[in-house]
Amino acid sequence: MRPTIPALLLLLAAVPACSVVETPRTFRGNKVDADQLKELVPGTSTKADVTSLIGSPTARATFDDNRWIYISETTRTRVARTPGILAQEVTVLNFDEAGVLRTIRKLGQDDSRPIEVVSRATPSPGSEASFMQQLLGNVGRFSTGPTGGTGGGSGGSSGVGSSGAQSGGTGL
Repeated sequence: MRPTIPALLLLLAAVPACSVVETPRTFRGNKVDADQLKELVPGTSTKADVTSLIGSPTARATFDDNRWIYISETTRTRVARTPGILAQEVTVLNFDEAGVLRTIRKLGQDDSRPIEVVSRATPSPGSEASFMQQLLGNVGRFSTGPTGGTGGGSGGSSGVGSSGAQSGGTGL
């Protein structure tokens, strides 16, 4: 028995839905290798040593330039193209005022805290116009110009009653 073309197309369409086909992992941030981290010695390593060994930090603390933060995250795309976090690591390096490394802390997903997002809108006064205010809002906003019509134009000659050279016409 030979399979038909529609049956083959259906089979090919169903293959991506199998769990055998996985999306690739995506690495973000600056992952600090454990072997490189062992080379850093608190009390002797400097900011220059850290930068040359593991690179510049992902972030620095907002009010403390002596706290360097290295953040890395491994994600994989899940259903509906939403990212799923597989691993998350944060390495915090603290330096003293002389730029010498003092402490090294490694943080993981267990150290994270949930954050509640507040969904509210900031009110802006004057933006709540009723239907009638919106409908009649432009009444009276147009002034009549010197020609008796509504404003606009450049205020120059309209070309009516002027010579043909100025208006580009025949001078009728």
